[in-house]
Amino acid sequence: MGVLNFISNNILQDPPVLIGLIAMIGLIVQKKSIGEIIKGSFTAAFGMVILTEGVNMMTAVVAAINTAVQTKMGVAVSKGLSDVTFTAQYGGAVGMAMFLALVIHILIARFTPVKSIFLTGHMLWWVPFVIVAGGVEGGLRGPVLVVISAILSALYFSLAPWVMRKYVWAATGDDSFLIGHPTTILSLISGWVAKHVGDKKHSTEDIKVPEGLSFFREISISGGLVMFAVDIVVGLIAPALVPKGGNLFMVAFNAGLNFGGGLLILLYGVRLLVNQIIPAFQGISEKLVPGAKPAFDVPILFNYKPNAVIIGFISAFITSTILVLIANTTNVFGIVIVPLVITSFFECGGAAIVGEGQGGLRGAITGTAVASVAMVGLVGVSAILMGGTIRNWILIFGGNDLSLWSIIAKFVGQLLHMIGL
Repeated sequence: MGVLNFISNNILQDPPVLIGLIAMIGLIVQKKSIGEIIKGSFTAAFGMVILTEGVNMMTAVVAAINTAVQTKMGVAVSKGLSDVTFTAQYGGAVGMAMFLALVIHILIARFTPVKSIFLTGHMLWWVPFVIVAGGVEGGLRGPVLVVISAILSALYFSLAPWVMRKYVWAATGDDSFLIGHPTTILSLISGWVAKHVGDKKHSTEDIKVPEGLSFFREISISGGLVMFAVDIVVGLIAPALVPKGGNLFMVAFNAGLNFGGGLLILLYGVRLLVNQIIPAFQGISEKLVPGAKPAFDVPILFNYKPNAVIIGFISAFITSTILVLIANTTNVFGIVIVPLVITSFFECGGAAIVGEGQGGLRGAITGTAVASVAMVGLVGVSAILMGGTIRNWILIFGGNDLSLWSIIAKFVGQLLHMIGL
């Protein structure tokens, strides 16, 4: 267990180290020189470090909004990325399920037509985390919980990137990689809707703006301005956003600067990472898992259609927030849910790019709006079903594949529990 814990804590849950090792293995398999191996491995790791820091800057801005809204609505504020009690009790089961899932995942890639290798490091933990929680809610315990959670996690790691591959390739024009991120269900919905109601002739990237407003074409500036506006609105509704003695305008202004700066950092990290890891991964694909393609975190997409990301975020945030208010007013779910700011940006940002690839500007807007309806439904249902384990966590980070697969895991668990396993 000591070795397994070391690998889990210091490699699999450390994305820069994981990506650097993957790049190193790929370059070694290709018999590159020592200099090329060192340079490629470190550059790929640096790219992941930079990307992660950009994401962290943006997430911090969004988390402040979440906390303020939760405080205003009287919802218990999540103090971290996990439910502490659940992790303390079932963290070992999650870790064992993750290791077994990775073995099954590699075997699927090696011996079946589903050729994806899931490389989004933190999701290697969070997917088994929600699936184990679902299994516990369904009545599973012990070795059965670990094995079933591992099988379901492996299926997710393999199938989720693969089923949306054509949408990703259509949006990017690049078939060298896949997306391994909880945006899958929302992106599939967005892509399907956009294909039927969109218009490819009018792209989000062709939006014409007056010369004096050309700065809006820079994603860092437009993203920062959007977040500035969101902070102003939220601050007026939820005063907890502004520290005691602080000024709302300056809080919102700094939030916009940090969000825009985070976007710039993220996109630079994406470019570094893609330039190094794709060529290096070809060695693994050719020699160890023939035909396999790497599945990366969703920010990889943002560099291809930056306008779509911001448009999708606005569409999803407005639609979902209206639905959240309606759901809470009518008590549809029997619990209070909060606006899904994080999911609206990251998962729906990816969904907007997929929608853009299928139906241009109209596809990005309508596809993401429809996907955000599913987002609210998923977070509400999963929060109800996860009431004994990770409800607080799922309310903040759900509304996506994590919600969907926790629900699936609970029903599988209930079925197996009924037959005596």
